[in-house]
This record gives sequence, C-alpha cells and structure tokens, in this order.
Amino acid sequence: MRKGMIGALAALLIVGAPAIHAQQTPPAPGSRPGSGRLGQADFKMLTDIRVGAIKAALQLTPDQEKLWPAVEEAIRARAETRYRRLATLGERMSQPGDVDPVQLYRQRADVLTERAAGLRKLADAWQPLYQSLTPDQKTRLRLVTVHAIEGFRAAMENRRMDSDDEEEIDLWIFAH
Repeated sequence: MRKGMIGALAALLIVGAPAIHAQQTPPAPGSRPGSGRLGQADFKMLTDIRVGAIKAALQLTPDQEKLWPAVEEAIRARAETRYRRLATLGERMSQPGDVDPVQLYRQRADVLTERAAGLRKLADAWQPLYQSLTPDQKTRLRLVTVHAIEGFRAAMENRRMDSDDEEEIDLWIFAH
C-alpha cells in the first residue's frame, strides 16, 4: 500500500509539472509572446509527461501492459488533435477581416463532432484496460484524473479571467 501511495503522489507531482512549466517557459517559436500558447514541441512534451504520469500511477502488470499501447495511442491522438485545433483557432483569431458568424458556428459544430469521436475512441481504448485494473489501481487512476480535472478547471478559470471565453468571443464576432 505504501508503494502505491508513493507512486500516486509521484504521479500527482508529475501531472502538476505542466502548469509550473507553462508558467516558466519562454514563448516557443511560432507562438506570440505573452499569448500563453505553447509550441508543438512543448505540447508534445506535456503530453509525454501526462502519459508517463498515468502509466506510473497505474503500475501495470505484464498482462495489463499489453493493453496499454491502445490507450496511449488514443491519448496522443486526442492531444495532437487538440494542438491542431488550438493552432487553427489562434490563426483565425489573429486574422483581420470580416467574420461570418454562421460559418464560425458551423466550424464549431464540426470541431465538437470531431472531439466527440476522439473521446469515444479514447473510451473504447480504455475499456479493456480499465476492466483489468485492481481496485487499488482504479483508486490511483481516480486520483490522477481528479488532479487533472482540477488543473483543467484552474486553466479554464484563468482563461476566463484573460477574457478569452466563448461568450466574449461570440460578442466580438457579432460586433465586428
């Protein structure tokens, strides 16, 4: 049990590292200084850290290791899709000109459809592995997940404070 708690604590510390890194890292090439956007290499590094933290927290058995590649591939695919989506959004937001709000809503619907499909693939990849986890492994996975959700909420709150939430974007769209 002690080994499991140490592993979970280490995983939580590793999962928290991206927030610290993002605050201390100078802007990556291709990102605007002060924009808070990460370059593709930084985004990939953070994905590597997250994948490593989850795997370290789970302490998989040899039989469970066989199920891990599908989960890791699904996590990485979602992360890559998210990076591309954010990069595209950043490019669109920086371009001057008339904005077609109807087209933006259609694009948003397409993005949500794509995100839903990616999430379903992730759930499908996780299901066999999750079913093979011990109660202790499931507890550690919950701890890592709760920590990640708390980090996501904090990031979203910071985003709102920076005036980047969807409601203000919608107001900007209709004002221009």
